[in-house]
Amino acid sequence: MPVVEESVHIARPQQEVFDFVSRFENLAVYDRFVVASGQVGDGPVRLGTRGRGTSSYMGQRSDWTVEYTDFQPPRRMVSRSVEGKRDVTVTFMLEPVDGGTRLTELIEVRSGLGFLDKVPARLVSFILGWSLRGNLKALAKWLAENPNT
Repeated sequence: MPVVEESVHIARPQQEVFDFVSRFENLAVYDRFVVASGQVGDGPVRLGTRGRGTSSYMGQRSDWTVEYTDFQPPRRMVSRSVEGKRDVTVTFMLEPVDGGTRLTELIEVRSGLGFLDKVPARLVSFILGWSLRGNLKALAKWLAENPNT
């Protein structure tokens, strides 16, 4: 299945961007397909923290739970599906650049895309890349417009 990688420049310090994207409750702010999300349990976000949410894509809703399997503030975090229809790993890599942060997101989908599981991987990668670019642009715009976040 496809692996998609996209990057965006965000005019905010690396730690601020990391703190924002590591909180599961912020997913719905920039991911157009996430209807609701939040952290499972209390406490600080760290290795092993789980997030739970609901996504809606092409009229299909799906519930999911992911867990941070790698967590290295403010440089890198990886979440992996532990419950739900989709088997997905999402990696965020952050680096300081040009007075802000370059955020790179890599998504690896192994299964669970419904009818897209039957579509050629190249087309699925194109669709996921388009979606990911839009989400990252929305994130950069939202963080620019909300400097106190």
